[in-house]
Amino acid sequence: MLTYSAGLRVSEVVRLKVEDIDEERHMIHIRGAKGQKDRYTLLSNVALQALHQYWETCHPKSWLFPGSKTDSHLTTRTVEKVLEDACQKAGIPKHITVHSLRHSFATHLLEGGTDLRYIQELLGHKS
Repeated sequence: MLTYSAGLRVSEVVRLKVEDIDEERHMIHIRGAKGQKDRYTLLSNVALQALHQYWETCHPKSWLFPGSKTDSHLTTRTVEKVLEDACQKAGIPKHITVHSLRHSFATHLLEGGTDLRYIQELLGHKS
């Protein structure tokens, strides 16, 4: 959900902490992103609602998506495998990757008339 709705890299999603979600401003704080730069990106209403449901069920403490080991987060491979399994169960024949969701986020913004430079900032691209 966050990869598509916020354009996050899978490595950014797995490293999110509960405190990185700013519900009031509808923002996500991305710490130490590619190039070791912090940035903020958008948090949609739909994604925030999904996070609320997730919080009620899973009660994460530190890491937003904790791993199986104490004080660890999910691995990128685990997220990729979950998406792969979900696509297979849903009968989606096309090969979809986590990165293709990020790409779709950018494409849909561009098709909707959003300024390219703004999209680059949301994605954490330098140029």
